[in-house]
Amino acid sequence: MSLITTLARLEAVSTGTAQPAATVRHRHLSAHPLVFVPLTTAGETGAPLGALVGTDRDAPRLLVVPQPRDRDLRFTFLAELADVVLPHLDSYADSVEAAERTETDPETGKRVKVEVELCADAPQLIVPGRAGIEYVRLLGRSMRFRRTAEQDPEAPYPAPPRVPLLGRWLTHFGERARVPGSALLLAMTDLLSRHWATGQSGIEDQHLGALLAWIAPPEGSTGAQAARVAELARDGDGQLRCPPAGPATDPAFDNRLLAPALERYDRARTALAEAADGLQADGRLAILTAAEREVRALVESRTRPTWDAVWQGLDLLRGLPEGARAEERWTRDRWSFTGHRDRVLAGEPPQPRRDDAVTAANKLATREREQARLDAQEALDDPLVMAGRRLSGEAFAGEVLDVVMAYSEGRRPSPRPLVTVRTEDRPQLGERAKAYRSLDGRPQSAEFVGYEAEGVLVLRVLDKMGRGKEPEEGSVPEKGDRLVFTLFEHEQRGGARLPDPEQTPWTHGGPPGEAAPEAPDTVTAEDVL
Repeated sequence: MSLITTLARLEAVSTGTAQPAATVRHRHLSAHPLVFVPLTTAGETGAPLGALVGTDRDAPRLLVVPQPRDRDLRFTFLAELADVVLPHLDSYADSVEAAERTETDPETGKRVKVEVELCADAPQLIVPGRAGIEYVRLLGRSMRFRRTAEQDPEAPYPAPPRVPLLGRWLTHFGERARVPGSALLLAMTDLLSRHWATGQSGIEDQHLGALLAWIAPPEGSTGAQAARVAELARDGDGQLRCPPAGPATDPAFDNRLLAPALERYDRARTALAEAADGLQADGRLAILTAAEREVRALVESRTRPTWDAVWQGLDLLRGLPEGARAEERWTRDRWSFTGHRDRVLAGEPPQPRRDDAVTAANKLATREREQARLDAQEALDDPLVMAGRRLSGEAFAGEVLDVVMAYSEGRRPSPRPLVTVRTEDRPQLGERAKAYRSLDGRPQSAEFVGYEAEGVLVLRVLDKMGRGKEPEEGSVPEKGDRLVFTLFEHEQRGGARLPDPEQTPWTHGGPPGEAAPEAPDTVTAEDVL
């Protein structure tokens, strides 16, 4: 946690209202996000109880499993979820634009530019909290390996036709959510806590109702008071007035309301199966329908407040201007979405349960690189974030006192102007340390020469001045300019090239040609909801 964030949290405690932790919105928000509010059954990992899903805040689609232990009802729920999600994804997959991508020519080994299709936009899935992201990943894992009756007529418990495809897409969204800066799958609590600092802990910020209470408390109440009500207040029946954002439910709701309703549904279904004639069956069917409606009403009563809270959070976030570099990160999300669309259309198999060594190393390197890029871009987009980097000595701002033209030594001298800067910051500059400033969106590097006096330092500009003997206009700072230099790079370099999977050593699954000593993964309880 940066010093700026700590000060903002202290200010929130003092004022009773959450304080801004950013001046711009650092994540792209789709014009029509798909909001998904799931609920699970207590005591059984991942068993779906119901969900609200849709893109219309006033007309969500309610999906309910009236008996979560029934496998057929679970498949019905997943099929209905596929009927909502997959058409939404398909609506983005068909609209494309031409784009260039650099690839390696298999014959020459050189990097060449090729023209490919890129989806003009990508779908965005928003869940209430971080646990919702893990549940999306769990749903994806449990569905993508399912076999349909068409694929395997002898498969036990065949899945509905589009369920495995939905599992592949949810797995992709869940994996992409692990990439820092990605916006394909977002948790509302993470979004809000990134842009506002509250007077409670980070764990307490995962309670969506309490987090919104700090950001927008009711009139006449402080954030702390409103958050306490959101967390603890119960009605006359002992039920929370602000239900948890899920997917887990409140034990009081499970024991006092849900369990008796499920028991009534089970009795009604058993009675219907034992009906002696059609007239008796009609009466018992009405009882079963009423029991199912009761379960649906209970699920809606737990999910609708969270649904409304997610849209309230979207309203708050849309009030912030989007960061300049958020669109660039969204373009990488579009590439990711397009790549998975192409893999599905090409008939490639589902993602494996466990990555091979090279794929896992590439994923880890990508996440590390994207985290460094995100940290740099947020600081460059947001003065408040940059202030935190300045306080930690990772950047400094100052006024240019003087510029002296100098040149490098060699056959073709190049401009290397010396810039004297006065700053009140305390950057952690070592001998010949590199510093960077943004010049028309590109990083211009400079080298630390030394201090002239306390708070006055000299930098040597190294690049982005053109190829001529004289620097291009605007490429060199001028006396009186106010500049911000960072000690971290603005762009991240790629790592070393990894070997092909079949060329990995024995410690990572090789040597080539030998069978693996054990199966890559076994089916676990998580694979079957």
